[in-house]
Amino acid sequence: MAADAADTVLSTPAVHTEGRPHLRVLGTEITLLDSIRERAEADLGITIRYETLDFLRAQQKAATQPGAFDIYDQCFHNLDIVWFWKAIQPIDTARIQHWGEVNDLTKTGRLGADAMIGHGDAPVKKLYVQPDRSLGPQPSRHISMLPAVHNVDAFAYDPTVVPPGLPYETESWGWLLDERWHGRVALVDEPAIGVFDAALAAQARGEASFADIGNMTLPEIDRLIDLLVARKQQGHFCGFWQTMADAKRLMVDHRAAIQSSWAPAAVALAGLGVPVREAAPREGYRAWHGGLCIAAPLSGRALDVAYAYLNWWLAGWPGAVMARQGYYMSIPKRVRPFLDPAEWDYWYEGKPAAKDLEGTDGRVAVKAGAVRSGGSYWRRASRIAVWNTVMDEHNYLARRWSELTAG
Repeated sequence: MAADAADTVLSTPAVHTEGRPHLRVLGTEITLLDSIRERAEADLGITIRYETLDFLRAQQKAATQPGAFDIYDQCFHNLDIVWFWKAIQPIDTARIQHWGEVNDLTKTGRLGADAMIGHGDAPVKKLYVQPDRSLGPQPSRHISMLPAVHNVDAFAYDPTVVPPGLPYETESWGWLLDERWHGRVALVDEPAIGVFDAALAAQARGEASFADIGNMTLPEIDRLIDLLVARKQQGHFCGFWQTMADAKRLMVDHRAAIQSSWAPAAVALAGLGVPVREAAPREGYRAWHGGLCIAAPLSGRALDVAYAYLNWWLAGWPGAVMARQGYYMSIPKRVRPFLDPAEWDYWYEGKPAAKDLEGTDGRVAVKAGAVRSGGSYWRRASRIAVWNTVMDEHNYLARRWSELTAG
């Protein structure tokens, strides 16, 4: 049975005195779910307002309007600009109850000595506040963002069209540029994300190479985008999607047979009975790591409320909701009591589902006997090729990427 979140939430008397506090959370559709908001309001005795934007608009608003939000719920690769503009304040880990339990994927860059070290914006590179207020990997008491939800992504495909491959052996990013699926390929339209799906595909096919795939040079960007534009002109791509709803629609309508994928879309498609399989590419995954930041202006009681919300996120219940979308949390053991044993075994351990499992919408998302692509959390998170990244030449990349996706 799932545990009661109230048993694990920090005692926060400041939150429950002097009237009902309000908390404004700015973020994306990844984590700003009504079920999360409602439970947090009930557990913490506060009123929460979510503002859900896409990655770019959320980042721009956070950087330019630090007085318009209290919590910035985003990803490490969207952190630089808000930190540069002093829109967020350092988080004191002494006020984070379970900080010592946060796993090593965030703190060191990998879960074990044999794990791959992913290129790009690994969270540890931007986690700790250094003495000169820069961000870096050297541990300190203060951090930039509280590590929370994360995942390893690849692509999804329709196994009735694309013959199923073997995880980590024959499934390859190169399939995204395979002529066999001409006209039925879609990419995610976000340059700090989609470019790596495309780059891993081009590299797997020997059509491009990169000295550092996580920080491409201008000539490398040009060669990759020119290659993709040529493919687009030939009709290879059926679309570029920005939201999970768009990604689902492409496969529901059978326009896409293979595309960039985020776990909730694949879970939802399975719940709708649409044939879909998530790949475990032999080249490794593209990973991302989300977290929570505190707005720079917060102080006093408002700051207490913000810390209460951060601690609540690590207490377990939110992580169970995220697991049912295919996401992980930075303290897995806190999540386990809030999941049915069959859910834990499937989502985290990589074992066959002992029964039908529901997603966050109440539909059956996983059929009894199914096994999660790529296996356990620990195996999947040890096969990271690259992290979502804002590269040094991101502005140039964004301009070139817009040439690809326009029209």
